[in-house]
Amino acid sequence: MKEFKAKELKKLFKPQRESTKEDNGQVTIIGGSKLFHGAPLFALKTAARVVDMVFFASPEPSLRKIAENLKSQLSSFIWVPWEEVREYIKKSDAILIGPGLMRYHQEGGKTFDGAGKKSKEITEGLLSQFSDKQWVIDAGSLQVMEAKFIPQNAILTPNKREFRMLFGGMKPEEAARKYECIIIDKGPEELVYSPQEKISIKGGNPGLTKGGTGDVLAGLALALVAKNPPLLAACAASYLVKKAADRLQQTVGLAYNADDLANKIPEVLGTYFR
Repeated sequence: MKEFKAKELKKLFKPQRESTKEDNGQVTIIGGSKLFHGAPLFALKTAARVVDMVFFASPEPSLRKIAENLKSQLSSFIWVPWEEVREYIKKSDAILIGPGLMRYHQEGGKTFDGAGKKSKEITEGLLSQFSDKQWVIDAGSLQVMEAKFIPQNAILTPNKREFRMLFGGMKPEEAARKYECIIIDKGPEELVYSPQEKISIKGGNPGLTKGGTGDVLAGLALALVAKNPPLLAACAASYLVKKAADRLQQTVGLAYNADDLANKIPEVLGTYFR
């Protein structure tokens, strides 16, 4: 097992001086619901600081007003009407699906209510229709989908429960090989699995157990995989989130939240991009 080191970050794509709009990545984020409206916004805030453009779509109409309010603070994204989401997926370099989508009604046996069934249909339908695209799959989608719908090279960011719901009793390395995907096994020592490798990511602190920090990780993985190989993007995202958490701990201890983490990412990433 290898440990991911800072020197690996030098391999990340860097915008060139002569680049123009759209050269440095376009991504789509699909998520949100009446109950979980903040989750995709953490991912959005993070991704928008890295790529040229973020498209945000939600099956929940009420999120439009929330997105418009956010746009007054962060203008570098486009709200996409739900009926047009497929057109924006086509033009995107990578797509994140799942943060904030409604989930199971009962965990045992995956019993769904209407909202959970809708999330399942949306997730499996889009993954099937655009299986050739680069996907990051998170949260609600991981809880409702079947593993057979995982596209090749997709990055998955499950917590322990989500992994169990998707893969049952399989081990992460087995799941990564069988479904030819990248799995970020989140924890104090994060492990990133590909079909061929297992990579350790050290660092971080207990502040990363707070709600929304996983959405920051998913958003950063999305932004990085728009222009980088999936395994490098997943490892770099994990490493940078842990470094951002460590810097926050130096100044405020553990008294930080997902907003603070998202705001710290550019500072940390910039250290390696200079």
